[in-house]
Amino acid sequence: MIRPNALQPGDRLAILCGSSPTSKTSEELMQAARDMGFEPVLYPSATARHGFLSGEDAVRANDINAAFADESIKGIVCTRGGYGFHRILPMLNWEVIKNNPKFFGGYSDVTAILNALNQICGMESYHMPMVGAWSDGLDEYTGPFVKAMLFGNDIEYVNPEGCPITTLVPGKAEGLLCGGNLSLLAASLGTPYEIDTKGKILFIEEIGERPYKVDGMLTHLRNAGKFDDAAGIILGAFTDCADKEGVIGGLSLEDIYRELIVPAGKPTISGVVCGHCSPTMSLPMGRLFQLDAAAGTFGPVEK
Repeated sequence: MIRPNALQPGDRLAILCGSSPTSKTSEELMQAARDMGFEPVLYPSATARHGFLSGEDAVRANDINAAFADESIKGIVCTRGGYGFHRILPMLNWEVIKNNPKFFGGYSDVTAILNALNQICGMESYHMPMVGAWSDGLDEYTGPFVKAMLFGNDIEYVNPEGCPITTLVPGKAEGLLCGGNLSLLAASLGTPYEIDTKGKILFIEEIGERPYKVDGMLTHLRNAGKFDDAAGIILGAFTDCADKEGVIGGLSLEDIYRELIVPAGKPTISGVVCGHCSPTMSLPMGRLFQLDAAAGTFGPVEK
C-alpha cells in the first residue's frame, strides 16, 4: 500500500467537495486551511450548489481529477460529507489518480472514495474531520489526530478518558484497515467499488439511523460475507442511532451487534470514539493495523 507523502507547512492544499454543499463561505474555508499551515487552493465544488449536491456531477468529478493531476497540489481535503460521492466514482480518472498519489482526507459520505483509493489505487487515505469542521475549531483530542494524519505524526489510538471500549469477541488480528460509514459500505455492495474486507480489519461508524436500519445494513454486510472475510472488526460511534425514549419492543445496538457480528467469531470491539462525534479520532485507511480485542487496543504495525 502506497503511503502518500506527509504534508508540510506551506504546502498547497486542494479544498473541494464530492458530496453535499457546505454552509461555510470561501473565506472561512481558506482561513481554516491557512490556520492549519497550508496554502489553500479552492476548487469550484467547494462552494458550488446543485440541489443537495455541491455542484453537478461533472463539476465534482473534474475537481478531483484536476487536483490529483496538478503536481503543485500536495494534498486534498473535502469541505464536508453528506450525500453524492458514489455518484461520481465512475467519472474519476483512476489511472491519473494512481499515478499521482497524494494525501486525501474526509469521512462520512467520503467513505465511498476512501476505500476506492485503497482498493483501486493501492493508496492510503485518511478518515478524518474535514475543512468545514476545522473552521469551527477542533477540540484538544480531535486536533492532534487531524494533525497526525496531515503531517504524518505518530499518535496513540486510545479513547478519551472515561470512554471505555467493550470487547465483543476476544482475540488478536492483523490486517489493513478498511471501512468507514455503514450506509456507504452497504451501498457499495454489488458495485465495482464493493468493500473488500478479506484479511482486513473492518471499521464501521454511523449517524442518525434507527436500530432497524442499522440492523438492515449490517445484515446486508453479513449476508455478503464481509464479517466472515474480515480479520477483525472495530465498531466506532453510532451517533443518534439508539431508539428514542418511549419506543417499545426494539432491539438495542448491542443486541444487533451480538446477533449479526459476534457469530462471525472475529476479534471485535465496540465503543471506539471515531465517527460523527466530538471528540473523534482519525484513522489511516489502508494502513496495516493490529487489534487485541481482549485488551481493547489497536494501532498501526510498523514494518
